[in-house]
Amino acid sequence: MRRVVVTGFGALSPLGHDWPTVFARLKARENAVQVLDSLAQYDGMLTRLGALAAPYELDEKLYNRKTTRSMGKVAVMATRSAELALRDAGLYGDPLLKSGKVGVSFGSSSGSPQYIGDFGRMLLHKTTEGITATTYIKMMSHTAPVNIGVYFGLTGRIITTSSACTSGSAGIGYAYEAIRSGAQVAMLAGGAEEFDATQVAVFDTLFATSTTNDKPKLTPRPFDAQRDGLVLGEGAGTLILEELEHAKARGATIYAELVGFGTNSDGTHVTNPNHLTMAQAMRLALEDAQLPPEAIGYVNAHGTATQPGDIAESAATHAVFGERMPISSLKSYMGHTLGACGALEAWMTIEMQREKWVSPTLNLETIDPKCAPLDYVRGEGRVIDTEFVMTNNFAFGGINTSLIFRRWA
Repeated sequence: MRRVVVTGFGALSPLGHDWPTVFARLKARENAVQVLDSLAQYDGMLTRLGALAAPYELDEKLYNRKTTRSMGKVAVMATRSAELALRDAGLYGDPLLKSGKVGVSFGSSSGSPQYIGDFGRMLLHKTTEGITATTYIKMMSHTAPVNIGVYFGLTGRIITTSSACTSGSAGIGYAYEAIRSGAQVAMLAGGAEEFDATQVAVFDTLFATSTTNDKPKLTPRPFDAQRDGLVLGEGAGTLILEELEHAKARGATIYAELVGFGTNSDGTHVTNPNHLTMAQAMRLALEDAQLPPEAIGYVNAHGTATQPGDIAESAATHAVFGERMPISSLKSYMGHTLGACGALEAWMTIEMQREKWVSPTLNLETIDPKCAPLDYVRGEGRVIDTEFVMTNNFAFGGINTSLIFRRWA
């Protein structure tokens, strides 16, 4: 089996788009949650909170009417993150991209909801007015990876991972498998999501969103006894995964090695998490990496700040690692970015591992006694020097993913 390394990052996130900016925000311990008055127009919507991607600019020479005609916002964000990752990896414009040896493994919960709405209006009003030749391309579930592939002329594999909260982490995991097997030399891997009221409504109707509308900086509160739900965010993240010998031969900067991937499904309920199969996904990643649980020095939690999710995830983590495991949630800073979270959190976890410091879970004051006993990182964060870190994500449908990264010396 071939070894797989990370040679590039590209991101659009609520905390910023480069590591120095994000690192400063993590150190400052202030989240990106804000009150969005636009949510107030929807009758029945309980939450008013969201975490939008930090402002970003697009080069009009690269992102113009011609090049983006098949893209909604989620595809634009995904493509921009891919561009940044390719530039970081030194592969932007490289002939390798069109060789068939480079593919895309990428996902989002859906395409751009605006264009799904266009078809909804067609069904409601019995007219195709407003439907264009690109409406479907912008709404389809594989719009992000397909547009990335077309934009950069990639002729390798396209793997679509439209699986809600595991879209990004599954994208990374399946890209890893494609390279390890020898099917591809490199892959653009990750996920994206645009903020939309329909996405908010999915969780709001389940009473799973935070309604701390008057104090946005005090929510979400993963693992806290006083938490009242999640906050939706948006963003895009791309990792360039590459076969080790190929990366070394071209003198690439290597950030980390991806050594383990585990994924499975609960097979019990669409929305209620199962701690037994969540734990098994972590064990599958450990088995894939040929590591004992003791080798992992930090776990980046999915940590959504919903009661069922936090309790199940903590129980699963405890079952695998016991009480000793340091754990924290980046969603306390940037909300739940859905399809993007697996990629953004993997990127930030790798960077924290390189810094030998991990962020605390914000707003975690009183640990919920129903959560399993773990070493919850709070306060100023924690200095942790570890060779291996794990990052976990769990999605509606009972889809579980676990990734293990090794620090590159």
